Amino acid sequence: MTTHNLRNPTAFRILIVDDIHEILLQKLRDANVSFLYRPDIDKSEASGLISDFNGLVIRSKFQVDASFIDQATNLQLIARAGAGTDNIDDHYAKEKNIQLFAANQGNCDAVGEHMIGMLLGLMNNLNRADRQVRAGSWLREENRGHELNGKTVGLIGYGHNGRAMAKKLSGFDVRVIAYDKYKWGFTDTYAQEVSMEEIVRQSDILSLHVPLTRETNNLVDQEYLSHFRKPIYLLSGARGPIVHIPAVLDALYQNSIIGAAFDVLPVEKFPELGAQTWYQQLIKEDRIALSPHVAGWTVESYFKLADILADKILSYLRENQYN
Repeated sequence: MTTHNLRNPTAFRILIVDDIHEILLQKLRDANVSFLYRPDIDKSEASGLISDFNGLVIRSKFQVDASFIDQATNLQLIARAGAGTDNIDDHYAKEKNIQLFAANQGNCDAVGEHMIGMLLGLMNNLNRADRQVRAGSWLREENRGHELNGKTVGLIGYGHNGRAMAKKLSGFDVRVIAYDKYKWGFTDTYAQEVSMEEIVRQSDILSLHVPLTRETNNLVDQEYLSHFRKPIYLLSGARGPIVHIPAVLDALYQNSIIGAAFDVLPVEKFPELGAQTWYQQLIKEDRIALSPHVAGWTVESYFKLADILADKILSYLRENQYN
Protein backbone atom coordinates (compact mmCIF):
# COMPACT_ATOMS: atom_id res chain seq x y z
CA MET A 1 0.00 0.00 0.00
CA THR A 2 1.28 3.48 -0.83
CA THR A 3 1.75 5.76 2.16
CA HIS A 4 0.49 9.33 2.19
CA ASN A 5 2.35 12.26 3.74
CA LEU A 6 0.80 13.85 6.79
CA ARG A 7 0.41 17.61 6.89
CA ASN A 8 1.03 17.79 10.67
CA PRO A 9 4.17 15.70 11.27
CA THR A 10 4.55 16.72 14.91
CA ALA A 11 0.87 16.40 15.78
CA PHE A 12 1.11 12.67 16.50
CA ARG A 13 4.06 10.95 18.21
CA ILE A 14 4.60 7.19 18.42
CA LEU A 15 6.77 5.26 20.88
CA ILE A 16 8.05 1.92 19.51
CA VAL A 17 9.24 -0.31 22.36
CA ASP A 18 10.03 -3.58 20.54
CA ASP A 19 12.31 -4.73 17.77
CA ILE A 20 10.41 -4.43 14.50
CA HIS A 21 11.15 -4.70 10.79
CA GLU A 22 12.52 -1.57 9.14
CA ILE A 23 9.50 -1.40 6.79
CA LEU A 24 7.32 0.05 9.57
CA LEU A 25 9.90 2.71 10.39
CA GLN A 26 10.34 3.55 6.71
CA LYS A 27 6.61 3.92 6.11
CA LEU A 28 6.30 6.24 9.10
CA ARG A 29 9.26 8.31 7.87
CA ASP A 30 7.78 8.50 4.37
CA ALA A 31 4.54 9.81 5.87
CA ASN A 32 6.40 12.31 8.09
CA VAL A 33 5.09 10.69 11.26
CA SER A 34 7.15 11.44 14.36
CA PHE A 35 8.34 8.37 16.28
CA LEU A 36 10.91 7.25 18.83
CA TYR A 37 12.33 3.78 18.19
CA ARG A 38 13.54 2.25 21.48
CA PRO A 39 13.66 -1.56 21.18
CA ASP A 40 16.01 -1.60 24.19
CA ILE A 41 13.56 0.10 26.55
CA ASP A 42 12.05 -1.64 29.59
CA LYS A 43 8.58 -1.15 31.03
CA SER A 44 9.71 1.18 33.80
CA GLU A 45 11.40 3.57 31.40
CA ALA A 46 8.54 3.34 28.91
CA SER A 47 6.08 4.25 31.70
CA GLY A 48 8.07 7.40 32.36
CA LEU A 49 8.01 8.43 28.70
CA ILE A 50 4.60 7.35 27.48
CA SER A 51 2.72 10.51 28.51
CA ASP A 52 4.61 12.34 25.75
CA PHE A 53 3.27 10.03 23.05
CA ASN A 54 -0.02 9.50 21.24
CA GLY A 55 0.74 6.01 19.94
CA LEU A 56 2.46 2.87 21.20
CA VAL A 57 3.86 0.04 19.06
CA ILE A 58 4.68 -3.18 20.91
CA ARG A 59 5.06 -6.90 20.34
CA SER A 60 5.23 -8.90 23.56
CA LYS A 61 7.87 -7.11 25.61
CA PHE A 62 5.61 -6.33 28.58
CA GLN A 63 2.01 -6.19 29.74
CA VAL A 64 0.23 -2.97 28.85
CA ASP A 65 -1.89 -3.06 31.97
CA ALA A 66 -4.16 -0.49 33.62
CA SER A 67 -1.33 1.10 35.59
CA PHE A 68 0.70 1.62 32.41
CA ILE A 69 -2.31 3.00 30.56
CA ASP A 70 -2.93 5.44 33.43
CA GLN A 71 0.52 6.90 32.76
CA ALA A 72 -0.33 7.26 29.07
CA THR A 73 -2.43 10.39 29.40
CA ASN A 74 -2.22 11.29 25.69
CA LEU A 75 -2.40 7.80 24.24
CA GLN A 76 -4.82 7.32 21.33
CA LEU A 77 -3.69 4.03 19.82
CA ILE A 78 -1.80 0.85 20.71
CA ALA A 79 -0.57 -1.22 17.77
CA ARG A 80 0.71 -4.75 18.38
CA ALA A 81 2.97 -6.41 15.82
CA GLY A 82 1.47 -9.84 16.36
CA ALA A 83 -1.75 -11.81 16.38
CA GLY A 84 -4.17 -10.62 19.04
CA THR A 85 -3.84 -8.14 21.88
CA ASP A 86 -3.71 -10.44 24.89
CA ASN A 87 -0.75 -8.63 26.49
CA ILE A 88 -2.88 -5.47 26.53
CA ASP A 89 -5.70 -4.73 28.98
CA ASP A 90 -8.08 -4.23 26.08
CA HIS A 91 -11.15 -3.55 28.22
CA TYR A 92 -9.43 -0.75 30.12
CA ALA A 93 -7.90 0.64 26.93
CA LYS A 94 -11.34 0.83 25.33
CA GLU A 95 -12.71 2.57 28.42
CA LYS A 96 -10.02 5.19 27.83
CA ASN A 97 -11.04 5.43 24.14
CA ILE A 98 -7.72 4.02 22.98
CA GLN A 99 -7.83 2.33 19.58
CA LEU A 100 -6.23 -1.13 19.41
CA PHE A 101 -4.64 -2.70 16.34
CA ALA A 102 -3.07 -6.09 15.76
CA ALA A 103 -1.58 -7.66 12.64
CA ASN A 104 -3.25 -11.06 12.64
CA GLN A 105 -2.97 -11.34 8.87
CA GLY A 106 0.82 -11.07 9.05
CA ASN A 107 1.73 -14.43 10.57
CA CYS A 108 -1.22 -16.72 9.85
CA ASP A 109 0.60 -18.49 7.00
CA ALA A 110 3.63 -19.05 9.22
CA VAL A 111 1.50 -20.52 12.02
CA GLY A 112 -0.34 -22.85 9.64
CA GLU A 113 2.85 -24.20 8.09
CA HIS A 114 4.56 -24.65 11.46
CA MET A 115 1.68 -26.51 13.08
CA ILE A 116 1.25 -28.80 10.08
CA GLY A 117 4.98 -29.50 10.26
CA MET A 118 4.66 -30.44 13.94
CA LEU A 119 1.65 -32.64 13.15
CA LEU A 120 3.48 -34.50 10.37
CA GLY A 121 6.45 -34.96 12.69
CA LEU A 122 4.21 -36.52 15.32
CA MET A 123 2.33 -38.75 12.92
CA ASN A 124 5.56 -40.07 11.44
CA ASN A 125 7.62 -40.23 14.66
CA LEU A 126 10.26 -37.98 13.09
CA ASN A 127 11.85 -36.61 16.27
CA ARG A 128 12.14 -40.05 17.86
CA ALA A 129 13.41 -41.70 14.69
CA ASP A 130 16.00 -38.97 14.21
CA ARG A 131 17.36 -39.46 17.73
CA GLN A 132 17.46 -43.24 17.27
CA VAL A 133 19.36 -43.13 13.99
CA ARG A 134 21.89 -40.68 15.46
CA ALA A 135 22.31 -43.09 18.37
CA GLY A 136 22.95 -46.05 16.05
CA SER A 137 19.47 -47.68 16.04
CA TRP A 138 17.67 -48.52 12.79
CA LEU A 139 14.09 -49.31 13.90
CA ARG A 140 11.69 -49.34 10.96
CA GLU A 141 8.66 -51.15 12.34
CA GLU A 142 8.74 -49.23 15.64
CA ASN A 143 8.50 -45.97 13.68
CA ARG A 144 5.71 -46.89 11.28
CA GLY A 145 3.73 -43.69 10.72
CA HIS A 146 0.16 -42.62 9.99
CA GLU A 147 -1.09 -40.69 6.96
CA LEU A 148 -3.09 -37.48 7.08
CA ASN A 149 -5.06 -38.60 4.04
CA GLY A 150 -8.68 -39.33 4.98
CA LYS A 151 -8.52 -37.81 8.46
CA THR A 152 -10.94 -35.21 9.85
CA VAL A 153 -9.31 -32.07 11.25
CA GLY A 154 -11.34 -30.02 13.70
CA LEU A 155 -10.48 -26.34 14.07
CA ILE A 156 -11.55 -24.28 17.07
CA GLY A 157 -11.69 -20.71 15.78
CA TYR A 158 -11.97 -19.64 12.14
CA GLY A 159 -10.34 -16.23 11.95
CA HIS A 160 -7.19 -15.46 9.97
CA ASN A 161 -5.18 -18.27 11.56
CA GLY A 162 -7.92 -20.87 11.39
CA ARG A 163 -8.66 -20.20 7.74
CA ALA A 164 -4.96 -20.18 6.82
CA MET A 165 -4.59 -23.57 8.51
CA ALA A 166 -7.60 -24.94 6.63
CA LYS A 167 -6.27 -23.65 3.32
CA LYS A 168 -2.88 -25.26 3.85
CA LEU A 169 -4.51 -28.56 4.79
CA SER A 170 -6.54 -28.59 1.57
CA GLY A 171 -3.79 -30.41 -0.35
CA PHE A 172 -3.65 -33.32 2.09
CA ASP A 173 -7.02 -34.87 1.19
CA VAL A 174 -8.44 -34.33 4.65
CA ARG A 175 -11.86 -33.15 5.74
CA VAL A 176 -11.71 -29.88 7.68
CA ILE A 177 -14.50 -28.87 10.05
CA ALA A 178 -14.52 -25.72 12.15
CA TYR A 179 -16.33 -24.24 15.13
CA ASP A 180 -16.27 -20.55 16.02
CA LYS A 181 -18.50 -19.25 18.81
CA TYR A 182 -18.42 -15.71 17.41
CA LYS A 183 -18.88 -16.41 13.70
CA TRP A 184 -21.46 -18.18 11.62
CA GLY A 185 -22.14 -18.81 7.96
CA PHE A 186 -18.40 -19.15 7.27
CA THR A 187 -18.37 -22.47 5.40
CA ASP A 188 -16.05 -22.06 2.41
CA THR A 189 -13.84 -24.03 0.06
CA TYR A 190 -11.52 -25.04 2.87
CA ALA A 191 -13.71 -25.83 5.89
CA GLN A 192 -17.25 -26.74 6.87
CA GLU A 193 -18.87 -24.90 9.77
CA VAL A 194 -20.08 -27.30 12.48
CA SER A 195 -21.15 -27.27 16.12
CA MET A 196 -18.79 -28.03 18.99
CA GLU A 197 -20.67 -31.32 19.36
CA GLU A 198 -19.63 -32.28 15.83
CA ILE A 199 -16.01 -31.27 16.54
CA VAL A 200 -15.75 -33.68 19.49
CA ARG A 201 -17.64 -36.42 17.64
CA GLN A 202 -15.79 -36.39 14.32
CA SER A 203 -12.26 -35.02 14.83
CA ASP A 204 -9.14 -37.12 14.42
CA ILE A 205 -7.02 -33.99 14.90
CA LEU A 206 -7.89 -30.92 16.98
CA SER A 207 -6.18 -27.60 16.24
CA LEU A 208 -6.67 -24.45 18.33
CA HIS A 209 -6.99 -21.01 16.71
CA VAL A 210 -8.66 -18.82 19.34
CA PRO A 211 -7.42 -15.86 21.41
CA LEU A 212 -6.90 -16.09 25.14
CA THR A 213 -10.00 -14.79 26.92
CA ARG A 214 -11.85 -15.57 30.13
CA GLU A 215 -13.86 -18.11 28.14
CA THR A 216 -10.91 -19.85 26.50
CA ASN A 217 -8.62 -19.95 29.55
CA ASN A 218 -8.22 -23.67 30.36
CA LEU A 219 -10.75 -24.51 27.64
CA VAL A 220 -9.00 -27.81 26.92
CA ASP A 221 -9.22 -29.51 30.29
CA GLN A 222 -10.05 -33.00 31.50
CA GLU A 223 -13.80 -32.49 31.17
CA TYR A 224 -13.50 -31.12 27.63
CA LEU A 225 -11.22 -33.91 26.44
CA SER A 226 -13.54 -36.55 27.88
CA HIS A 227 -16.17 -35.74 25.22
CA PHE A 228 -14.08 -36.80 22.21
CA ARG A 229 -15.36 -39.98 20.62
CA LYS A 230 -11.99 -41.25 19.34
CA PRO A 231 -8.29 -40.73 20.08
CA ILE A 232 -6.98 -37.45 18.68
CA TYR A 233 -3.85 -35.50 17.88
CA LEU A 234 -3.88 -32.11 19.62
CA LEU A 235 -2.22 -29.01 18.12
CA SER A 236 -1.74 -25.97 20.36
CA GLY A 237 -0.33 -22.94 18.54
CA ALA A 238 -2.65 -20.23 19.85
CA ARG A 239 -2.05 -19.23 23.49
CA GLY A 240 -0.58 -21.43 26.22
CA PRO A 241 -3.18 -21.02 28.99
CA ILE A 242 -5.93 -22.35 26.69
CA VAL A 243 -4.69 -25.89 27.41
CA HIS A 244 -4.43 -27.49 30.85
CA ILE A 245 -1.21 -29.49 30.47
CA PRO A 246 -1.86 -32.08 33.24
CA ALA A 247 -5.17 -32.95 31.57
CA VAL A 248 -3.38 -33.56 28.26
CA LEU A 249 -0.78 -35.76 29.95
CA ASP A 250 -3.52 -37.79 31.62
CA ALA A 251 -5.29 -38.21 28.28
CA LEU A 252 -2.00 -39.24 26.68
CA TYR A 253 -1.41 -41.93 29.31
CA GLN A 254 -4.98 -43.18 28.74
CA ASN A 255 -4.37 -43.18 24.96
CA SER A 256 -7.28 -40.85 24.30
CA ILE A 257 -4.68 -38.44 22.93
CA ILE A 258 -2.31 -40.06 20.43
CA GLY A 259 0.11 -37.15 20.35
CA ALA A 260 0.25 -33.41 21.07
CA ALA A 261 2.19 -30.51 19.58
CA PHE A 262 2.80 -27.38 21.65
CA ASP A 263 4.30 -24.21 20.23
CA VAL A 264 2.86 -22.38 23.25
CA LEU A 265 2.70 -23.33 26.91
CA PRO A 266 0.92 -21.86 29.95
CA VAL A 267 4.34 -20.83 31.29
CA GLU A 268 7.08 -19.89 28.86
CA LYS A 269 10.82 -19.22 29.21
CA PHE A 270 13.25 -20.55 31.75
CA PRO A 271 13.74 -20.89 34.66
CA GLU A 272 9.98 -20.54 35.29
CA LEU A 273 9.05 -23.27 32.80
CA GLY A 274 11.48 -25.75 34.31
CA ALA A 275 9.93 -25.21 37.74
CA GLN A 276 6.46 -26.37 36.66
CA THR A 277 5.36 -29.67 38.19
CA TRP A 278 4.32 -31.02 34.79
CA TYR A 279 7.44 -30.01 32.87
CA GLN A 280 9.50 -33.16 33.49
CA GLN A 281 6.59 -35.37 32.40
CA LEU A 282 6.15 -33.28 29.26
CA ILE A 283 9.73 -33.53 28.04
CA LYS A 284 9.96 -37.29 28.63
CA GLU A 285 7.14 -38.02 26.17
CA ASP A 286 8.05 -39.01 22.60
CA ARG A 287 4.41 -38.41 21.71
CA ILE A 288 4.74 -34.70 22.46
CA ALA A 289 6.45 -32.17 20.17
CA LEU A 290 7.58 -28.81 21.51
CA SER A 291 8.79 -25.53 20.02
CA PRO A 292 9.52 -22.18 21.75
CA HIS A 293 6.58 -20.01 20.60
CA VAL A 294 8.02 -19.50 17.13
CA ALA A 295 5.19 -20.73 14.89
CA GLY A 296 4.30 -17.21 13.78
CA TRP A 297 7.85 -15.87 13.79
CA THR A 298 9.43 -16.49 10.39
CA VAL A 299 11.66 -14.27 8.27
CA GLU A 300 8.65 -13.52 6.09
CA SER A 301 6.19 -12.87 8.93
CA TYR A 302 8.66 -10.45 10.57
CA PHE A 303 8.25 -8.27 7.47
CA LYS A 304 4.52 -8.82 6.99
CA LEU A 305 3.59 -8.03 10.60
CA ALA A 306 5.36 -4.67 10.43
CA ASP A 307 4.10 -3.86 6.94
CA ILE A 308 0.46 -4.53 7.80
CA LEU A 309 0.70 -2.65 11.09
CA ALA A 310 2.22 0.41 9.42
CA ASP A 311 -0.68 0.55 6.96
CA LYS A 312 -3.22 0.30 9.80
CA ILE A 313 -1.54 3.10 11.74
CA LEU A 314 -1.40 5.38 8.71
CA SER A 315 -5.02 4.61 7.83
CA TYR A 316 -6.03 5.56 11.39
CA LEU A 317 -4.14 8.86 11.15
CA ARG A 318 -5.77 9.74 7.84
CA GLU A 319 -9.24 8.86 9.11
CA ASN A 320 -8.72 10.97 12.22
CA GLN A 321 -7.66 14.04 10.25
CA TYR A 322 -3.95 13.93 10.92
CA ASN A 323 -3.50 14.12 7.15
